[in-house]
Amino acid sequence: MRPLTLIIAAVVVALEGLIAFGLGLYVAVNTLAGEAKEVTAAAAEAGFGLLIGAGLLWVAWGGLLKAERWGRAPGVLAQIFIIPVGITVTQSGQPAIGVPLIVAAVIGLVALLAPPTTKAMYGD
Repeated sequence: MRPLTLIIAAVVVALEGLIAFGLGLYVAVNTLAGEAKEVTAAAAEAGFGLLIGAGLLWVAWGGLLKAERWGRAPGVLAQIFIIPVGITVTQSGQPAIGVPLIVAAVIGLVALLAPPTTKAMYGD
């Protein structure tokens, strides 16, 4: 049975993946609709969002929920990247977006590094 901390970590990473994928899809649709001023930059942003989103979903469902060792490192790395992004967004006058990013990343990081998660993924 998976510990609650591992499930929480997988849910946090999956939500981050869904958000990144959704934003990438949104930018792709707007670009295809002709709303982008810089098509090359918008296409790159859309591709990046779609790839990161798909990658995080793979980490959550294919790695963390299956307690595969490889899933922990990219999950932790994603949380470490999200914290400064959340801080920057908050300092840019968007605390309604930045603060939840920071909170989710801290919850994900704590859950990924919790002893029950470590035991489930690496054994005794």
